[in-house]
Amino acid sequence: MSTGAIIAIVIGVLIVLAVLWFIARASRSRRLESRRVEAREIRREAEVGSAQADRSRAEADAQAAEARRQDALARERAATADEQHREARERHIEAAEKDPDADPDEAAAEFDQRHAETAGATGATGTTGTTGTTGTTGSSPRFMANGSHTTAAR
Repeated sequence: MSTGAIIAIVIGVLIVLAVLWFIARASRSRRLESRRVEAREIRREAEVGSAQADRSRAEADAQAAEARRQDALARERAATADEQHREARERHIEAAEKDPDADPDEAAAEFDQRHAETAGATGATGTTGTTGTTGTTGSSPRFMANGSHTTAAR
């Protein structure tokens, strides 16, 4: 073989190697770009998921705050109802003390019994429907020994 042929073969091999190297490099570049695109898509999906989680957390926090507000309001209403009940009971006892035919202890016991029946019938936990209308008709309640009461005009 001549020197020129060997040089031509070596140059041919080098050219083939260079072409293969460029093809491999282009293929690797395409694979890397494909992986970059896939990674961007995964990051975008993660950001969407994170935003949804943040929104869900904010909604849960808002619901918890509303529940705390409702609980505080319910406690306040229960305390108000208890205070109204106590005042109504005191008014019944006061009326019984002023009425010569009524016994304040019986009046208190009857009021407590009626309240217990009302609370048991409604399933209430300390709240009543008492509105405090005692004495608005111009008559005085009369408490009987059998637990009933009548309203007698003064």
